[in-house]
Amino acid sequence: MITPVILSGGSGTRLWPLSRELQPKQLLALTGERTMLQETALRLEGFMQGQGTGPAIVVCNNEHRFMAAEQLRSVGIAAPRIILEPVGRNTAPALTLAALAASCVDGEDPILLVMPADHVVTDRDAFQSAVASGLPAATNGAIVTFGIVPARPETGYGYIRTGVRRDDGALKLVKFVEKPNLDRATEYVASGEYLWNSGLFMMRASVWLKALDTLDPSMSLACKEAFAAGKQDTDFLRVDPQSFEACPSDSIDYAVMEKLATHAGLGIDGVVIPMSAGWSDVGAWDALWDVMEKDENGNAAFGETIVEGCQGSLLYGGGRLVAGVGLKDVIVVETPDAVLVADKSRTQDVKKIVTRLKAEGRTLADSHRKIYRPWGWYDSIDFGDRFQVKRIVVEPGAKLSLQMHHHRAEHWIVVKGTAEVTNGEKVFLLSENESTYIPLGHVHRLANPGKVPLEIIEVQSGSYLGEDDIVRFEDTYGRAPN
Repeated sequence: MITPVILSGGSGTRLWPLSRELQPKQLLALTGERTMLQETALRLEGFMQGQGTGPAIVVCNNEHRFMAAEQLRSVGIAAPRIILEPVGRNTAPALTLAALAASCVDGEDPILLVMPADHVVTDRDAFQSAVASGLPAATNGAIVTFGIVPARPETGYGYIRTGVRRDDGALKLVKFVEKPNLDRATEYVASGEYLWNSGLFMMRASVWLKALDTLDPSMSLACKEAFAAGKQDTDFLRVDPQSFEACPSDSIDYAVMEKLATHAGLGIDGVVIPMSAGWSDVGAWDALWDVMEKDENGNAAFGETIVEGCQGSLLYGGGRLVAGVGLKDVIVVETPDAVLVADKSRTQDVKKIVTRLKAEGRTLADSHRKIYRPWGWYDSIDFGDRFQVKRIVVEPGAKLSLQMHHHRAEHWIVVKGTAEVTNGEKVFLLSENESTYIPLGHVHRLANPGKVPLEIIEVQSGSYLGEDDIVRFEDTYGRAPN
């Protein structure tokens, strides 16, 4: 039985302005209707006639928990176990938490298939075939990594050097190599001995825990303490923040994989399975262009776009029409609150823009205008001195926290559905085209008792309109008072 482990970290810097810190690329639909997280969770669908996989384990940032849970629910992922990281500590601690969780189920020792949530795989059949090829080695105690058969010399990826083929069909893992320059990358590809490092792994839970115990005991101890002191919170497992913050930060490669070849006494082999499955880590806008469908002039487009006399460019429309004329090797990305125009060869430098925005204290690095919440979402459609206008959508059966504000009053106008309103001591219903006024300091709540989404327009007015001016008295989703 394979347990999918989905590592859903990410800070949202390299695909800005579409990706933001509170909504990184794995939570976005970049190449189709489904988000990258959803595509990853469905990647083993039908594997071994549906009998070869168990419920997924997802490790994600605390701030992304409700979006991740809702995205998985909406594509029918059954009973995922979602582990929340209070802080980011890279992939090795994240995998360790997942291995500990997997080992808690009736004393099982499942095979873990470790998949980053922010990668693209265009050929699912080839992906599943590679996983099946690695099963014998993983079943017998090896740690399997999947190497991508290189399509070209690439300086943006790390490489894996492979050795002889074993009896189980896997290749011996010789060593990991950092991102090379172009000459070295050309040599690697020509030799036939090197594959791109995909960040995909497979092993038994007990094998990973044993390897980490020996190769990084401080990380192992910190993760075990954080997991043991963790608490179940509705649909999520929250590990102990203090213990996890003390955990060393390191990748799976550095913490374990690179050390396997020099620790023969450990008794754990590192092996490689070659994979050709249309893989990309979508590390920058040029990488997304690379995996998208293109017209006869090499242009890729998403959303409402028009191109005239363009070559090798990417136009990404987030809502408005994006028109390009005479562009060559240019990236244009439009969102409601920011537009990026970049030379396709310089897309790695987009993260420098994010760094500058953070240094200036601008929220454009952190969040979109449209913000998702466990009850639905809101869009800040206008603002000015002492006022802000929001479009708020509440899903059927959902409700906001019982709350009050010290610095603002609110007007609510229902434009779709039926609202149940708590306003001070009164609880009443509002229908379409009806409104109410929430005075400053009044305890209030908005709920949707109906079967269709509730949509309202909220007009806030006051001396301070920040989201931290919320005093919560009661919350369905376990959010702490603030």
